Amino acid sequence: MLKQYLEAGKIVGTHGVRGEMRVECWCNSPAFLTKFKTLYLDEGKSSLSVTCRPHKNIVLMTVKGVSSIEEADAYRGRILYIDRADVRLSKGEHFVQDIIGLKVTDVDTAEVYGVVNDVLKTGSNDVYEMRGEDQKMYYIPVIPDIIDRLDFEAGAVYIRPMKGLFDDAD
Repeated sequence: MLKQYLEAGKIVGTHGVRGEMRVECWCNSPAFLTKFKTLYLDEGKSSLSVTCRPHKNIVLMTVKGVSSIEEADAYRGRILYIDRADVRLSKGEHFVQDIIGLKVTDVDTAEVYGVVNDVLKTGSNDVYEMRGEDQKMYYIPVIPDIIDRLDFEAGAVYIRPMKGLFDDAD
């Protein structure tokens, strides 16, 4: 089951004296959050009407009704969420939060190797960090030769492991 509200960042401090907040962005880039007029707290239980702008590697956010440094400081440490319905992903794009926790399964034998712990951004391609049944960490390149498909309904990523991925083969 895919979550409706996804973590997008954390309010880490204030900026200036008029209630603007500094947000550590957990999205692809700070510019991503500028597309949203509404962000959420408490996994969607309350909403904030916001204006965001990128500033270096963070986001500066103004919340409607918050106009002083003291009011803004009360939000420090809070996690911000986006509503999945407010985002249009291109074909083949997925939220990292949806991938974490998927069972890594052999497409041919149905053997389960472990669970995805993290998605690492390497530049050329992503890499799925997986803890195996043997408690070792494995790194699976997200390339067409290995990844067959993601099945969120089944909670699995189906792979065709190449030689040496799970053993020390030559």
